[in-house]
Amino acid sequence: MEKKMMISESPRTSRRIKKRKLANVCVKTYKKRKSREERVSPLIEKYWFQRYHLFSRYDEGIKMDEEGWYSVTPEEIAIRHAQRSGNGIVIDCFAGVGGNAIQFARMCYSVVAIDIDPQKIEFAINNAKIYGVEDYIDFIVGDFFQLAPSLKGDMVFLAPPWGGPSYKSIEKFTLDSLEPRDGFTIFQVAQAITPNIIMFLPRNVDLQQVEELSWLSSPPLEVEIEENYVQRNVKGVTAYFSGAVCGQLGWS
Repeated sequence: MEKKMMISESPRTSRRIKKRKLANVCVKTYKKRKSREERVSPLIEKYWFQRYHLFSRYDEGIKMDEEGWYSVTPEEIAIRHAQRSGNGIVIDCFAGVGGNAIQFARMCYSVVAIDIDPQKIEFAINNAKIYGVEDYIDFIVGDFFQLAPSLKGDMVFLAPPWGGPSYKSIEKFTLDSLEPRDGFTIFQVAQAITPNIIMFLPRNVDLQQVEELSWLSSPPLEVEIEENYVQRNVKGVTAYFSGAVCGQLGWS
């Protein structure tokens, strides 16, 4: 007759497991309580738990409005964008609360940060001060499309609004879903400033359409597309055009 071995947990092991589970529950409860203390709405609670990926210096007084929580570029990705931007004047056309502008400035670039929302610019200035780069950024409250004809820069960074968290429910995100205008129009306006463009887009964007943006120029622009990860999770897609493709722009 085959004998079956019975392995039982010792009382000590069982207590350790229970303590570990209790500790996990306590941590989750603490985080929930902490988020409520900061008056975080249910819509942005999941982003609050990722706050140090958005701004590593969050605890030093970072400010964001509700839209800022779900639209700011995670810091790790913003650093990547800055590393690929050369060393000239960077125009951040939809600056929001300043996530990208700060990282461009930390690379000692001169940055023009534009947003139509005065409160977002106010928060961006606050956040830039926390990182000590406010002197490298010219903040402008205004409409990028109205300002574009007068803008001069070596690199244009585009991270237009994706339409809120609901973009994730779309199987294939098309460029006409971008705000405040479709992606083709936004790109053409930026292209009139410089062909050196970096565009940050949703992870589910239609990649064929992104490639088609390069065909708006004659001859077509070079384009490189990469997926951007934070903790092994895809957070977005970045398209690099023209001089941004190699990341070796040599402006002084």
